[in-house]
Amino acid sequence: MKSLSKWRLILSVFLPFAAGYYLSFLFRTINASISPILVSDFGIGAAETGLLASVYFLVFAAAQIPIGVLLDRYGPRRVQSVLLVIAVGGATLFGNANSFAELLVGRAMIGLGVAASLMAGLKAIVVWFPRDQVAFVNGGMIMLGSLGAVTATAPTDWLLDWIGWRSLFEVLTIATLATAGLIYFAVPKSDGSSKRSVASGKPLTLRSIFLDPRFLRIAPLSATCIGSSWAMHSLWAASWLADVEGFDRQGVISQLFTMAIGISLGALLLGTLAHRLRKRGVATEVLLAGFGALFMLAELVLILRVPLPSILPWCVISVVGGATVLSYAIIADYFPIEIAARANGALNLLHFGWAFTVQYGIGLIVNQWASQDGHYPMMAYQAAFGLNLTIQAAALIWFALPWLRSIIPIAAPDVQVNFAPATAEGSMLEPSQVMDW
Repeated sequence: MKSLSKWRLILSVFLPFAAGYYLSFLFRTINASISPILVSDFGIGAAETGLLASVYFLVFAAAQIPIGVLLDRYGPRRVQSVLLVIAVGGATLFGNANSFAELLVGRAMIGLGVAASLMAGLKAIVVWFPRDQVAFVNGGMIMLGSLGAVTATAPTDWLLDWIGWRSLFEVLTIATLATAGLIYFAVPKSDGSSKRSVASGKPLTLRSIFLDPRFLRIAPLSATCIGSSWAMHSLWAASWLADVEGFDRQGVISQLFTMAIGISLGALLLGTLAHRLRKRGVATEVLLAGFGALFMLAELVLILRVPLPSILPWCVISVVGGATVLSYAIIADYFPIEIAARANGALNLLHFGWAFTVQYGIGLIVNQWASQDGHYPMMAYQAAFGLNLTIQAAALIWFALPWLRSIIPIAAPDVQVNFAPATAEGSMLEPSQVMDW
């Protein structure tokens, strides 16, 4: 099954799934560019704008667990191609909407239709590529997929001026249908969905994933940082730049373009950095925590209005959105290939669930202040961003708790802290090992 030539692997497996993830990223971030037009055409406020953008994340998150099960059972080729057809319907409805309700349903259908894009690609890579190349190929796919965020900035703005947002969604509809066909007909039919059992005899269930102490320790940090990055980058960065920084539309698009380049290059950078540090004995968990702390510092710079070019903290925020490269590498160490998609789905559920919460929640908080000439005051954003930052800080403390206890002998004299990656494939901790991770 894994005897395909290198170029056939790239052309018939890697590129089709990378195209699907590219569309997913484009649909995720395009609202930052089209929301001003939708506000004008449909007369919606900050809360409705936040809901419209975030319903994508809500549906996306809700679908992660069942999609993970389907991917493990039926393989990525069939699951991804079928779901993309739903995205085709959603893009069609969105592009022809005459009311906010139709926009909302169309956006929700798009979210469901592209919900498997990342996990399907990750699953296909695990199945078809040699294990020692998985991390590098994952980074390449996430880098190419994140170019969708680049497309959602200046190129989208140019298309909006040329053909309008409704015609733009007609183009996206055709592109999504073509990608669904490419995946179904180009990807080898032998998806290699796993039917093996684990030698250790430990149950491969969602319960074993969510109760794994290592998962419980790292998931809150990963979700609150990565999910917040997605939510802020895909909608509220544009609002902050316009309302607080005073950029005109062209200035906002230029800043978003730079941020999108950052997330694309960031995915490759993080993957390469993790690989090199791991060879030197530095666990990927430590790198994730470091970038989480850097992300929080960038938010603090924005909230306190530190006199720095705003593009600097916003680029840090966007780069952390590519830290999924780290999270999925960590999860791959924790769980066996038999439940790879379900384990990734469990983490994705938290990523996108938090992205929905942040994106909609910021809209609700900001909407508590009256807008002036369509702009909300700086204090509204500071309050919303500050609350989110507080929750992220709590998640970082929770993650670092074993280390903190190890340097306070009075609190926990016998605690052992080991950030070394798992050495046995698919090993899971026993209840007695909760703090020894």
